[in-house]
Amino acid sequence: MSNAKISIRFFDDREVRALWDEVNAKWWFSVLDIVAVLTGQNDYTKTRNYWKYLKARLKKENSQVVSDTTQLKILAPDGKKRLADMLDYNGIIALGKEFPGKKANRFMEWFTYSEDSIDGKSKTKAYAMFESSFINSIEVGTTKGLQQIHAYLFGGLYDFAGQIRQKNISKGSFQFAVSHFLGDTLKQIEAMPETTFDEIVNKYVEMNIAHPFMEGNGRTARIWLDLILKKRLKKCVDWSKISKLYYINAMMLSPTKSIVLKSLLEEALTTKINDREMFMQGIDYSYYYEENDS
Repeated sequence: MSNAKISIRFFDDREVRALWDEVNAKWWFSVLDIVAVLTGQNDYTKTRNYWKYLKARLKKENSQVVSDTTQLKILAPDGKKRLADMLDYNGIIALGKEFPGKKANRFMEWFTYSEDSIDGKSKTKAYAMFESSFINSIEVGTTKGLQQIHAYLFGGLYDFAGQIRQKNISKGSFQFAVSHFLGDTLKQIEAMPETTFDEIVNKYVEMNIAHPFMEGNGRTARIWLDLILKKRLKKCVDWSKISKLYYINAMMLSPTKSIVLKSLLEEALTTKINDREMFMQGIDYSYYYEENDS
């Protein structure tokens, strides 16, 4: 079994850890992390004792939750890897039913809505970015800033999260920037001016052509673009105003005819740069753009 760590932020910037089970192709979630979220408990010992009591009660009731629990090694508060109780997706849903209340209901709505997939987990992390202090520490308009966003979105999901690719990639017949020269290319893009709308979009287009990551370029770059617009122009894109078809076509044309993309983005600009709903809606559309139509 190959394990990979994933951090998912839900309430009060809490983290829930999960380990990937390569053999069974599913995630195992930390029971103690879930219990801490559902009880609002910050004390590790009290959380552990609560779970110990609940587990004993469920065992007497012959609950499936207990029999479905498995133990896997995960990092403990003392910094050492220790065996911890874990449940899979269905197990967490069953566990959640043992916690009545509005917080548990909101948690269950979120958990069942979120896809048990890389995109689903990454999208959850993208939502959480708005609530976290991390978003204010991202370097705006730099390669490092782009890497920070990518690492946040895909950390624990891809082993190359935040890392510049060292292989050549293409989409259809379009070849993205050659990996051998990618370092120099990114330095040139970083040095591009970003004082006007046209300059900012030009920089965004060049970063898309560079496509510095093996996966996740579009989702990362759209957040990167919005942060530049926010800092320089006090605006961001209302992505809900841009249809998937129009956006994809505009991006395909952008290397030689960026005016189409500029018109599309300019018409969708908004001053609601600190609006939570605008940010969340933007994430929804950003991930929708990446979905493959069947």
